[in-house]
Amino acid sequence: MVGGDLVLAWPRPASSWFEAAPIGNGRLGAMVFGGVQRSRLQVNDSTVWSGEPEGPGQALAEVLATGAGPERLAEVRQAIRDEEYRRAETLLMSFEGRYSQEYLPFTDLWMSLADGDDAAYRGRTLNLDDGVVSEVIDLGGRSVRRLTWVSRPAQAVCVAITVEGGTVDMRLELSSPLRVVHRAADVSGLALGIEIPVDGAPLHEQGVADPLRYSAHISGGYDPFAAVAVRTDTDGRVSASEDTWSVQGMSRALVVLTSSTSAADFWARPADAVPSATRKQHLGRAVRGAEAAVATGAGELLRAHQQDLRALLSATGLVIGPRRAGVFDVRQEILTGADEGLLATVMFQLGRYLLASASRPDGGPPANLQGLWNADLRPAWSSNYTININTQMNYWGAEPAGLRECHEPLFDLIERLSQTGRQVSRQLYGAGGWVAHHNTDMWGWALPVGMGHGNPSWAIWMMGGVWLAQHLWEHFEFSQDLEFLRDRGWPLLRGCAEFCLDWLVDGPDGWLDTVPSTSPENLFISRQSTPESLSFSTAMDMALIRALFTHCLEAAEALGLDDPICGQIRAATPRLRPPQIAPDGRLREWVDDHPEHDPHHRHLSYLAGVYPLGQIDPAQTPDLAAAAVRSLDARGPGAMGWSWAWKMALRARLGDAGTARDLFLEATRPFSGDSTVNAPVDGSRWGGLLPNLFSTHPPFQIDGNYGLMAALLEMVVQSHGGVIRVLPAVPPAWPDGSAWGVRCRGGWSVDLAWRRSELTSLTIRSELPGRTRTARIRHRGTTAELILGGGQEVHLGPSLNVRERTEGR
Repeated sequence: MVGGDLVLAWPRPASSWFEAAPIGNGRLGAMVFGGVQRSRLQVNDSTVWSGEPEGPGQALAEVLATGAGPERLAEVRQAIRDEEYRRAETLLMSFEGRYSQEYLPFTDLWMSLADGDDAAYRGRTLNLDDGVVSEVIDLGGRSVRRLTWVSRPAQAVCVAITVEGGTVDMRLELSSPLRVVHRAADVSGLALGIEIPVDGAPLHEQGVADPLRYSAHISGGYDPFAAVAVRTDTDGRVSASEDTWSVQGMSRALVVLTSSTSAADFWARPADAVPSATRKQHLGRAVRGAEAAVATGAGELLRAHQQDLRALLSATGLVIGPRRAGVFDVRQEILTGADEGLLATVMFQLGRYLLASASRPDGGPPANLQGLWNADLRPAWSSNYTININTQMNYWGAEPAGLRECHEPLFDLIERLSQTGRQVSRQLYGAGGWVAHHNTDMWGWALPVGMGHGNPSWAIWMMGGVWLAQHLWEHFEFSQDLEFLRDRGWPLLRGCAEFCLDWLVDGPDGWLDTVPSTSPENLFISRQSTPESLSFSTAMDMALIRALFTHCLEAAEALGLDDPICGQIRAATPRLRPPQIAPDGRLREWVDDHPEHDPHHRHLSYLAGVYPLGQIDPAQTPDLAAAAVRSLDARGPGAMGWSWAWKMALRARLGDAGTARDLFLEATRPFSGDSTVNAPVDGSRWGGLLPNLFSTHPPFQIDGNYGLMAALLEMVVQSHGGVIRVLPAVPPAWPDGSAWGVRCRGGWSVDLAWRRSELTSLTIRSELPGRTRTARIRHRGTTAELILGGGQEVHLGPSLNVRERTEGR
C-alpha cells in the first residue's frame, strides 16, 4: 500500500456546478462551491424523489385499463413472427406506462464571510481518502480555514470554521428550489419545511402539461414532505432575522445540516408498516439530529467521519506509475497534465470515492444516474435508474474494488422491484415471478415507460430485472456469503427465473424464444429496408437468461436445495439459442443477419456475454472471442463516459491492453463544449471530463466515473471462470504500478506490483476463515494452483513460485 493521501486541488471557488466538489454519506450529498461571499453548499437527500408509494400500482392499473395484457401480448408475438412491425408496435404502445419519477434537488446552504476589500481566496481541496473539502481564505491578516464533510455516523453535513489572527463575521441562509411551506430562523439556527412533488415528468416528455406537480391532498397516508435543519455552535455574538442567521466576532464555528423525509420512512419500513411521521415530527427529527451533531463537537465529528470513510477507502487501491500521494491541481496536472499514470490513479480512486459517498448500507436508495448529486428540477433522464446498462455499471466495481457494503442499497432496490414487478409480471404478461424493464425509481417502477409513444428500442425490454439479478450472484461469488445467498439472493434469483421460464415461448425451430425482444437501444434494417427494433431472442436476452439459469443452479447446489424450479431450468437451458457468428465474422446481435441501423451504436448489449457475464473468453471460446473483437472494431471508439468504460472493460477481458488504454485516454480528455447543453444521444458528439472530473456527454452521468474505475481494475486483475488473472491487459505505456486489497471471485484478495512491465510480487489471500481451498492463478502463460487454509496468504514471485506462506492478517 502506498502511503499518503490523494488530494485534488482547485485554485478558485467554483463558478458553476460542474466545478464544485462532491461529498456525501450515502443519504446526504453536497456540492461544495467554496468562496467568500454567498459560498454555496448545494445539498441533496437521496430520498427526495417526486412520486409516491402508490404510483407504480396506479400506473399498472392505467395500463391494464387500455386493454394491455396476456391476450394482446399473444397478438404482438404473432405480429413479430409475421414481421408486421407497425402492427406489433401499435399493440405494444398500450403496454407503456407514463414514466418513472425524478430525483430532485433539495436545499441550498449559503454562507457569507464579511470580507471588506482585502479578501484573498487561497484555494480548495478535496481529499479522496477521507472525503473532506478544505478551504483557506485570507481576510486582511486573518486566516480562515473551512472544512466541509458529510458524516455518516452523525448523518449530517458538517462545516467547521476556524480563524487565526482575529475574528470574522458570518451570515447563513437556507433556501430550496422546491415548495417551501415552513421557514424558521432564530439564534439556534435555521429550518425549512418542504413539500415534494408527487409527479415529475422527464425532460424529454415535452407534452406533459404540469411537469412538476404538487399534491392538493394527502392520499393513502403518505405526505410528500421533507424537513431540513441547520444548527450551529460558535464563540461569537449570534442574531437572527426572518431568513438569516448571523454571527459577529467569531473565531470558530460549527455548522451542521440534517434532514428528515417521508420518503425515507417509506424506504426503511415494510410496505404494511405504520404511516410516515407528521410534518411537525419531521421538523423535530431534523432539529434533534442537528442538535445532537452539534453537541458532539467539531473535532469528534471529524474524527468519526474520517475513521468511517478511511476504513472503507483504504482497503483497496491501485497506483499506475510512481505517484499517488500529494496535492494535485486538477486542471494543470490531471486534465491537461502529461502523466497518464497519475490520471489513471486519480480516476480509479475518484470512482471508489464517489461510490462510497453515494451508496452506503442503511442510508437510502442506491446511486442513480448522477450518483447522489443533482441541482436540476428536471434533470436529464430524470436522474433515475436506467437499468439497461447504467445502474448496473454503477456497481460493476463495487465487489472487486473493496466496496462490498456499498452494493447493499442496490439489493434493497431489487427487493422493492421484485414486489412491484411481481404484479406487472402476473397482470400484464400472465407470468410468474417478477419483471422490470428499462427504467425504475425509488418507488420500484416496474412497467415499461414511454407514455404510449416511446420507441420500443428503449421502452420495450423485459430483461432489466434479469440483469440486475446478476449483481446478487456477483455479491455471493466474491463474498461466498451463504447467509446472504439463502436469505436475500435465492428468493430474488428464483423469482426472476420464474418469470423467464414463463416468458420463453416455443419457437418454430425448436428453440425457446423471447418475444418481443430488443437489443437496447439499437435498431436493425429489416427485409423491407425499414429501421426496426422488435425481434425475438436477441443475443443479450439469451446471454442474460443463460447467466441467470446457471446462477440459479449453482445457488441451489451451494445451499443444498431441491427446488422443483431447478428441473425446469435444466430442461430449458439447452434450448436457449447459443451465441452465433455472422458471415462477416462478427457476433450476431439479432437471430437473423440484420444490418445495424447505426453501425457505431453506443450500446454494446450483444457483447454482455464477454463482459460482465464472462460467457465468452479468449481461452475457453476463442472463436466467439475473435468475433467479439471484430464486433468491437466495427463499433469504433467514443463517445460518452459509460460507453467508453464498457468498451474498455470488454477490451480488457479480450486481452487488448493497447485499445483499452486508447479508450481511457479518449474518455478522460477535458470536455471543451457547453456542459449545460445536452448532446445528441447518438454519440455524434463526444464527451469527456468536467472541471470537477465528473464524466459528461453532456449531460453528466456518473456511470462513466464508476465504469472507468471498474474497467481500470479489470485491466490489472480478473477473476471470472474460476481463475485469478494478474496483469491481463496492462499496456506497455504503464510499465510500473501496484494494487492492494483487490477482491476476487471465490473469496480471495490479491496484492501485486509490477516494474518495467514485469510482475515483481504477488500475494494471494483467503478471506474465508476455517476453510481450506484451492486458488488458481494465471499470469501470461503460467498457471499455478495453491491450497490455502482460511485466513492464510501466499507470497509469490514473478514466475508464480511460492516465496512465503503466512497466516495472514
